Amino acid sequence: MTETKTQYEFKAEIKQLLDILVHSLYTNREIFLRELISNASDALDKIRFESNRGTEIIDKELPLEIKVNFDKKKKLLFVEDTGIGMTKDEIITNIGTIAKSGSAEFINQLKENKENAGSIIGKFGVGFYSVFMVAEKVVIKTKSYKAEEPAYEWISDGSGSYEIAETDKKSRGTVIEIHLKKDAEEFAEKYRLEQIIKKHSSFISFPIFVEKERVNTIPALWREPKTNIKPEQYTEFYKFLTYDNEEPFEVIHKSVDAPIQFSSLLFIPKKNFDFFGINREDYGLDLYVRRVLIQHQNKDLLPEYLSFVKGVVDSEDLPLNISRETLQENIIFTKISQSVTNQVLSHLIKLAKDNPEKYLEFWKEHGKIFKMGYSDYQNQEKFLELLRFNSSFNEKADDVISLADYVERMKKDQKEIYYISGSSRESITIDPHLEIFKLKGLEVLYLYEPADEFVISSIMKYKDYEFKSVDQVDLKKLNKLDNVEEKKESEKLSSDDELHFSSLLSHIKDILGDKVKEVRVSERLKDSPACLVNQDNSMSASMQKIMHIMNKDSSIPQKIMEVNKDHKLIRNLLRVFKADKNDPFIGNVAEQLYESALLLEGYLTDPHKLVNRINNLLNDSSDWYTEVKKIN
Repeated sequence: MTETKTQYEFKAEIKQLLDILVHSLYTNREIFLRELISNASDALDKIRFESNRGTEIIDKELPLEIKVNFDKKKKLLFVEDTGIGMTKDEIITNIGTIAKSGSAEFINQLKENKENAGSIIGKFGVGFYSVFMVAEKVVIKTKSYKAEEPAYEWISDGSGSYEIAETDKKSRGTVIEIHLKKDAEEFAEKYRLEQIIKKHSSFISFPIFVEKERVNTIPALWREPKTNIKPEQYTEFYKFLTYDNEEPFEVIHKSVDAPIQFSSLLFIPKKNFDFFGINREDYGLDLYVRRVLIQHQNKDLLPEYLSFVKGVVDSEDLPLNISRETLQENIIFTKISQSVTNQVLSHLIKLAKDNPEKYLEFWKEHGKIFKMGYSDYQNQEKFLELLRFNSSFNEKADDVISLADYVERMKKDQKEIYYISGSSRESITIDPHLEIFKLKGLEVLYLYEPADEFVISSIMKYKDYEFKSVDQVDLKKLNKLDNVEEKKESEKLSSDDELHFSSLLSHIKDILGDKVKEVRVSERLKDSPACLVNQDNSMSASMQKIMHIMNKDSSIPQKIMEVNKDHKLIRNLLRVFKADKNDPFIGNVAEQLYESALLLEGYLTDPHKLVNRINNLLNDSSDWYTEVKKIN
């Protein structure tokens, strides 16, 4: 050495920082290695830049790499790079001073967010100091790429001062020698070091070796031109990222240069991993900044309805150690998020257009989650094009159509898109409210999931067409449309029968009492004797039921009962009424019609009365049939 050791005092803000790191932070300590490797990677980037521009540098033959070695017995850890190295002045500038971002603000954030130290440390240029969470002493030996500069040694125990002296290091680069604390001996274990590197630094562009074995063997594919990547490479990377045994269903690989530079490599899995909602929080994209993992499973890069997408996003324009809190407010991050969302939706639209059969596979697997995008108003146009529903024109419950398909098949004067909710296709097809739509040949979307109702209610319209539940339609508009089925005309009632029929409706209302708001003639029924409709058309029957469940309201809403004037059962009931308006049969039928309608609506929680009444009616009819047979 040509120079004796010189001692320097840390500035006040450094002392505060070290005090917090050494005495207060015990969680997330592993991030110190991430910071040191990131610094080493930066040093290697700089020497490569200088080499490419023709600068005279020493040790040109040295491979650009990072080595992590350890001595378990002596509790030593070494992080070495062959990068640009530092001069004495650069050591004092880079190691002895907090960056200009604001030391006081950084220290305050660190005090308030000790449990999230990993997302804060390094934000203000102090990533190196995280080493003192695990070190009782640190020795840095560094030699600049400049031939005339000597090598230097930096030593500190983090207590308030450091020493600098010349040293005998011969080769270019930096070695950080870490004397581990007693409670940090885990960081002198090979498996632990490999675990940390794979978690945080797998895609650093330079080789990282632990005891001569390379750890980061998976390349950062998102940085490579798509034309250079084979399908099996995508599959290998996808399996590495997700631990899925199958190959990805779709791959979305994009590089954006302007106005913001970033790369993304996204995958749509073949299967939905969120079984029964137990993996609700297991989603998000990995966010990298220049190949360094900043946040695992970032949940803000994509909206939750695209949570089935796996992958990585790597930005050139975000600060290397931006904090989790700042991410949400960062304009660059927001633009990246919007662009990535658009990439996924545009890819799905293209898939639906070019390969409808494959898109149907996607929809069957991920459609339930995707439908939750009804609140993404910024991308609503794309969202609507990707929605799929079963309809009355489909032959099977598994068949689906797009809203564009529906509009293309609409009748000339049709101005609305009709829908109905139910638990299954079988239950929907027997719903009395559908009868007029079958008569008119109008297509109706079938909604099987409770969430579908929220989707339709939220988006309200597709292009110029409003969504309308079958029990909310304006029957006058429907009646203007031509029938496609022949409606059998029943024998018209005489004027006397008309008067009695009006009295029958009033009598049924008296029997049912407050259970119904009104009993009236139906204009929507063709095959069924009666149905219930809401008195307030602002909410469909299925949505009303959902709201009752959400509010834990077990009461049965008061509805209007509509009666099919031409149905055989009603005509027979009229004859009984004309003969004897007090006949108990009328009361039994009225109650039966009401409870049958309730059953179809899903409100009949206690079917005992209904079943008992049916048994009695069947018993009476069998007695009547026996008497008739005797007479004949």
